[in-house]
Formats: sequence, C-alpha cells, structure tokens
Amino acid sequence: MTNDRDPLIAVADAMANAARNAILPHFRSRALTADNKLEEGFDPVTVADRAAEEAMRAVLAAERPEDAILGEEYGEKPGTSGLTWVLDPIDGTRGFISGTPTWGVLIALSDADGPIFGIVDQPYIGERFKGGLGVAEMTGPHGTSPLHTRDTARLSDAILFTTFPEVGTAKERASFERVASTVKLTRYGMDCYAYALLAVGQVDLVIEAGLNAYDIQGPIAVIEAAGGIVTNWQGGPVHMGGQVLAAANETLHKQALEKLQQL
Repeated sequence: MTNDRDPLIAVADAMANAARNAILPHFRSRALTADNKLEEGFDPVTVADRAAEEAMRAVLAAERPEDAILGEEYGEKPGTSGLTWVLDPIDGTRGFISGTPTWGVLIALSDADGPIFGIVDQPYIGERFKGGLGVAEMTGPHGTSPLHTRDTARLSDAILFTTFPEVGTAKERASFERVASTVKLTRYGMDCYAYALLAVGQVDLVIEAGLNAYDIQGPIAVIEAAGGIVTNWQGGPVHMGGQVLAAANETLHKQALEKLQQL
C-alpha cells in the first residue's frame, strides 16, 4: 500500500501547492472582481478559481495523464486508469471575495465506488487536512498532528455547522432546523472549513444541501479517515452530491438522521 499510495499523495500535494500559488496573489486584492455564473441568483467565479484549476490540471497533465478529471470550472476529462481527480479550486468563493479565510481548495482521488483520498487545503492560514490511503493528518503553522473526530454521543451536546439558509430549499431548511433546535450550538457559513473542523475534532456535525460532487468528495475522504461518517439524508452514499450529513461518529449520525427524516 505504501509504495502505491506515496506517488498519488505526492501528486495531490503538488496540486494543492500549485493551487495555493495561483490563488494567494488574488486573495484580499481590491482589484479582484467576480463574474456571476447564474442568470438568477449569485454564484461567483473569479480569476483565482480558474487559475487554480488550470494549475492543478497542469500538474496532472505532467504526472498522471492517464487519470480522469472532474473540475468545477473546466468540467470532465476522460481517463483510462479507473481513477478520477475531483477538483474544486476554491470552495467558498463567496467567502473568498468577502475576505474571510474559510474557503479552501478541495482535491479528491476517486475510483468507481467514491473517494479514496482527499485534501482540504486553506492556503491563507496554511493548513492542510489529508485523509485516506492510510493517512489522517493535518499540517499547519504549528506542525503536523493526527486527525480524529469527537466522541460526542448526544445531539444536545453537539456543535453543528451549516450553510443554510444560503443554500437549500425551504423544505430542506425545515428538516435542518429540527436538528438545529436540538444541538448545543449552531454556527453558520465556513464553507469547506467546517468539514475540516469536524475532522480535526472541533465540531460534531455539518448539514448541507444542494452540493455537487466536487464540493463533497474531498471532505468525505478526510472525515472518514478521521473516524467520522458522511452520507446523504437517507443514510446512503453522497459522493455525487446532494443533501449531506457529516457526523463525528455513528451514534451522533443516527440521531441527526432521525431528526432529518421526521415528517
């Protein structure tokens, strides 16, 4: 496993480094502008998003040309290896253009069954969370430490993060509110950094809806490697996106799932 995994992890790190270099010159720049992908609503994209994905794709073209790619900004590239790199160059572009350091670069390596390795990288803070292929660790300004989710056993003791009401339907928000009314503390926003905080043992739950594959595959791999569980609101696989329930452990996951499914 070690011999097989090390080159893959090295490529993932190289992509995360390339994305950092492409993004950071634009963060908190007053000259930065954002285009809107939607005719109705607001889904921003910036030069930094595009430059970061281009930089990651260049690494793959040089190191892993046989692998497929699914990226938020430039779509799909077929491959022949049975492996796919799933890329979100900036998860949380709304936060990025607002100057908050809660956005991140998401990288997942997936096979036919879903993600087997993932990275959540926060370039400005300098934190990188990696999980899968036998790895579960965070590196940052204070060194390297293992990832491990919390053992919170009751919803009433849990800390919950979400992007509601920004994302999701009114019906989905009502389901979320049933969980939020039970937990100890609910916090809003944070984008992909909420998933990183779950993996490092700071929070217990993340509940979202309306996600795409590139929004969640990296976090799935990191959280599962740390001991957590990530499913849809029916308890099934969620690596293709949709409604997401990420929990620190199975006990808490079961309680939150029951609340989400109540009529």
